[in-house]
Amino acid sequence: MSVLLVALGAAVGAAARWLVDRYVQSRHTSFFPWGTFVVNVLGSLLLGILLGARSAPDLVLVLGTGFCGGFTTFSTFSFETVVLTGEGRGAVARIYVVASLVAGFGAAFLGWFLGSAGS
Repeated sequence: MSVLLVALGAAVGAAARWLVDRYVQSRHTSFFPWGTFVVNVLGSLLLGILLGARSAPDLVLVLGTGFCGGFTTFSTFSFETVVLTGEGRGAVARIYVVASLVAGFGAAFLGWFLGSAGS
């Protein structure tokens, strides 16, 4: 049953990632990969809330491991960083890496705080 919960969450998360990424990216013309940045920060926030709230194990499986795992994307983040660097946009790549780490950790901590405050 656990693998089905993870698979269900991952399927929904991957589709949501694509939709959010396209929506956000369509509203910007900069070289900065705003779509991936937004999904990774939102995923970090959601995972922080789930774990901070000490959610039920099945909820963590479907939303944490499944949805957040399918929604967030380290591989795209890495690839976009490599592409930016290869295109001679090293400064943008460095800003992307630092901003992603700071915002992701910040969102996870905020989520943990919000989740644990409600439990």
